[in-house]
Amino acid sequence: MSAATSDYGPRPVERRLPTEEARDLLALVRELAQREIRPVAAREEEAGGFPRETFALLSRSGLLGLPYPAEYGGGDQPYEVYLQMLEELAAARLTVGLGVSVHSLACHALASFGTKEQRTEHLPAMLGGGLLGAYGLSEPSAGSDAAALRTRAVRDGDDWVIDGSKAWITHGGIADFYTVLARTGGAGPRGITAFLVPAEAAGLSAAVPERKMGMKGSPTAQVHLDGVRVPDGRRIGDEGQGFAIALAALDAGRLGIAACAVGLAQAALDEALAYAAGREQFGRPIADFQGLRFLLADMATRVEAGRALYLAAARRRDDRLPFAREAAMAKLMCTDTAMQVTTDAVQVLGGYGYTADFPAERYLREAKMLQIVEGTNQIQRVVIARHLLGPESR
Repeated sequence: MSAATSDYGPRPVERRLPTEEARDLLALVRELAQREIRPVAAREEEAGGFPRETFALLSRSGLLGLPYPAEYGGGDQPYEVYLQMLEELAAARLTVGLGVSVHSLACHALASFGTKEQRTEHLPAMLGGGLLGAYGLSEPSAGSDAAALRTRAVRDGDDWVIDGSKAWITHGGIADFYTVLARTGGAGPRGITAFLVPAEAAGLSAAVPERKMGMKGSPTAQVHLDGVRVPDGRRIGDEGQGFAIALAALDAGRLGIAACAVGLAQAALDEALAYAAGREQFGRPIADFQGLRFLLADMATRVEAGRALYLAAARRRDDRLPFAREAAMAKLMCTDTAMQVTTDAVQVLGGYGYTADFPAERYLREAKMLQIVEGTNQIQRVVIARHLLGPESR
């Protein structure tokens, strides 16, 4: 095929959306991403700048509370639609897509397990009031073994006093509120309780952000709680219910990571397609060579397969069917896909792919992180196998 008749380059992703409202919403997200987010992504990531103004814009546009009830300021959209929004944002800049996913994760406990009074008091500001959330589960000595957390909350009259440290907290130090899991009882998962902690609480502080290989615009930091006092009215759910609340949030959050991974992979594929169409060697575009065509075909197939998997899991969630296994599968496959596709994109660009002049090298650095957050991919395999072979299978 000659270059004159080729049709290389990015193609619009076909999406089946349930309503006209959802289609308009995704069109709005795509427009915002192209106009406000993508043009400055490389520069801001290199400078380590967090796009707080972008999150304010998303909040004003009603996009930070998309899957939550309208009566509390949410968008009342299916998870299927919410995840496709995340994919669009992550394709433009992963810091934004992942940030929205983390914010939604931080809202999940209150939205799903809080009392009506708690939701009425706090959710509108969290979902549409310009606030930014963070999720406090991991600790320096409790990562994959989250039930081993040591942060402790002790009852003192009508208050709880929380002491401990949280680690690897996305938005640590810049969030307006934290959903914090703390030990209120004995050892093990049944002694953990969830709390909604405002960032301005006395005794709450953040360490210097971690120096990371990617996602430099998204601060990740330890958060210290030194005698932080919160009223019992900020306890979410029953005492000892916190670990179950955390797991429920992670099931939903893993789908968010999966969608972000597909967005990143799609961006890398688009970059590779555009480069292959424009780069000439031996008198013709390198996209005309079969070896490269097969590589691009494999990349596109992986992206489509990942998208289909996370959407299938989202539809189970929307239908109120069990989806924990499918969420783990989606997180596993989609993030592995992002790692492979971004690696292949660098290969398509050759030496240019290894330079910061093109976004492919940034995509590769960012993809690695997705295989680690919200449960490493090794943990996802443990979860999947447990559902296949353990009590869940029976």
